[in-house]
Amino acid sequence: MNNRFICIHGHFYQPPRESPWLEAIEIQDSAFPYHDWNERISAECYAANAVSRIWDMEGRIIQLVNNYARISFNFGPTILLWMQKYAADVYEAIQEADRQSMENYSGHGSALAQAYNHMILPLANSRDKKTQIAWGIKDFEYRFGRKPEGLWLPETAGDLESLDIMAQHEIVFAILSPSQAQRVRSIEGEEWQDVSGGRIDPGMAYQISLPSGRKMSLFFYDGPISQALAFEGLLNNGENFANRLLSAFPDDQDSPRLVHIATDGESYGHHHHGGDMALAHALHYIEANKLAQLTNYGQYLEDHPPTHEVEIFENSSWSCVHGIERWRSDCGCNSGGNPGWNQAWRAPLRTALDWLRDTVNPAYEQLAGRLLTDPWAARDAYIDIIIDRSPERISQFLKRHAIRSLSYEDEITVLKLMELQRHAMLMYTSCGWFFDELSGIETVQVIQYAGRVLQLADQLFTESFEPDFLKHLELAKSNLPEHGNGRAIYEKFVRPAILGLTAVGAHYAISSLFQDDGERKSIYAYSADMEDYRIFQAGSTKLVIGRAKVTSEVTRISTSLCFGVLHLGDHSISCGTGEYQGAQKYEALVKELSDAFAGADFPKTILLLGKHFGASTYSLISLFADARRKVLGMIMEPTLREGEAAYRALYEHHAPLIRFLTGSGTPRPKVLSVAADICLNAKLRKMFDGEGLDPEMVRPLLEEARLAGANLDATALGVLLAGNIERLADQLFEQPEDVSLMEKLNKAAKLVRTLPFEVNLWKTQNICFKILHTCCSDFKEKSASGDENAREWIHHAKILAENFRIRLPSWLH
Repeated sequence: MNNRFICIHGHFYQPPRESPWLEAIEIQDSAFPYHDWNERISAECYAANAVSRIWDMEGRIIQLVNNYARISFNFGPTILLWMQKYAADVYEAIQEADRQSMENYSGHGSALAQAYNHMILPLANSRDKKTQIAWGIKDFEYRFGRKPEGLWLPETAGDLESLDIMAQHEIVFAILSPSQAQRVRSIEGEEWQDVSGGRIDPGMAYQISLPSGRKMSLFFYDGPISQALAFEGLLNNGENFANRLLSAFPDDQDSPRLVHIATDGESYGHHHHGGDMALAHALHYIEANKLAQLTNYGQYLEDHPPTHEVEIFENSSWSCVHGIERWRSDCGCNSGGNPGWNQAWRAPLRTALDWLRDTVNPAYEQLAGRLLTDPWAARDAYIDIIIDRSPERISQFLKRHAIRSLSYEDEITVLKLMELQRHAMLMYTSCGWFFDELSGIETVQVIQYAGRVLQLADQLFTESFEPDFLKHLELAKSNLPEHGNGRAIYEKFVRPAILGLTAVGAHYAISSLFQDDGERKSIYAYSADMEDYRIFQAGSTKLVIGRAKVTSEVTRISTSLCFGVLHLGDHSISCGTGEYQGAQKYEALVKELSDAFAGADFPKTILLLGKHFGASTYSLISLFADARRKVLGMIMEPTLREGEAAYRALYEHHAPLIRFLTGSGTPRPKVLSVAADICLNAKLRKMFDGEGLDPEMVRPLLEEARLAGANLDATALGVLLAGNIERLADQLFEQPEDVSLMEKLNKAAKLVRTLPFEVNLWKTQNICFKILHTCCSDFKEKSASGDENAREWIHHAKILAENFRIRLPSWLH
């Protein structure tokens, strides 16, 4: 074991999905029952690995473990930025894992940095390479409180210039694919040996000499085992996974050897359900049986520095056999799911973005040069603001980089220039080229980033860049006739997404009809401060007129807007917004609109909105997606109640007939089938979502659904019930001595076992495990002293452990 070392690296990354204007991800229905794909993948993988399970032979949890503390890992900075806000517990567990790994591995943390937004560095210009690496390192230091030893190259795409820049930033090592190694030799200077075709020995660290004279260490992961994990089902069994790793050690080994693999981290739970537990079990199996020593790259490198040097194939990667062509040409690499398609669009897309970058940059340099001491140094430092957009950080940034004291308008200009540069790099996120189709969501995302660049450029510079950009983009052809080419995709998916302060004001105005937001409201990357608000009502019809100051929290630009919104009922909403032009014009607007409304002349009211606000008129569709979904839910609520009541009456009147038809195998008329589905799902939703879950009332209803042949909405019902049970578990965590809560949890668990659909009890299991392993010893002592309440608690605790598949400490039995 002394010479056998194992390191498992996970590259955890998701493409940025945020709207370039809202700086947030809007609801993605394809991720249901989660809000969006970040949330779904976080639950399936990132959270699962933060609290994974070790099982005994009887399928009971014996330990909850943080996998990250025992592996090597990197997280993309953009997913960590999302996680910090939307999955704080997972984010903190990842930070804690790095601290634990430093204790485990001789002061070497397991976390690696990553080039910021997953740009393919060999395809970037030198300036972008420098910023991507600098941002990735600075982001890492902010989140992990230390300097990174290693940095993950997106798609392991490498070239000597990028490695040299990393070395300049004191990065010690990187990880590459074995196919990227060209030749090796002993550091003593023996002849070079050709190791192309993945023939390099992955069991050691190598040294590479860089153009500047600097040196760096490289690790080349074990290709066959990594491939088996990602694509051959190696994660179906943790012990098999461990044994496959161990099989890479030679039988006659007598010198130190590192067996290490690298894959997408999402393999452990998202791509392979339960992959996190296979990983946890493999690590536990290796350690418990002392079959090898777990390590990370920093520790191994300190103890076993390179004895050989290596030369690499430049412009190579781990996911394209043609080098880096997957991100610039129709090389043949694709998902394989769309025969007959081509990826000839990749080249003109990159050409269009390169043209935009290279044309905008001189204008950036000229304008920024009048305000900043060094425009490019300021860009490199702008990561400080991306990480934390507090007013104090922004003020410090401006003081540090401005030539002189800046006016409010100049400050806005500087922030817009920085945002232009940020989006000019985000538009090179690798996922835009990775998949098969120009109109795919990942490719549209990078074109949207280009749209944000064009919008900011239009506000900052006298020249318009959009017409020529679209000429270049038009040369990229979609595989789908309905999408045509890049220009058509821009017009269909990008232009409608472009936002200004007026559109944000319209969102604020329309949403104010349905909720009282008080004087100040946060709207994603914006805020709105109410300055005046007047309501006029005639029956169910409503008119609101008001003023609000809308501010971008990113560029700090703000404007005072006035608005008018007419709601005729249901989804019929007309809204106008425009710049506030003084009290006299505003009061005239209020009088004219309110007079028409008071006379119930609603067509005239709509015409007046057009007269006063011109083209800046909006409707319910103008609401941002999440708010639109919420408002439509409120609008439809009476209709849905009415529909459910009608179907309930139909079902209850004909329930015996529906049961007879089902029992006799006779096809049911659709109207009766739909009535049963709607009525019984509604009843179950009400029970699962309400307080005081009563399994005794649920069971007859489930039997009724079975007899009626009702199609249960399994996913939605499972989510509701899981949430209800989690709330019970949280209450018990706060009041662990409350036996009645434990009894309710036990009844709920028994109910789940009888259901015809799955309920995810992962969070509840975690809570129950903590309760049982935290409180058992205290209640055991009290029980031994004759405390009857403690004895009752232990009795119910044993049942709870059985119901939630948790092994109690042996001394409790």
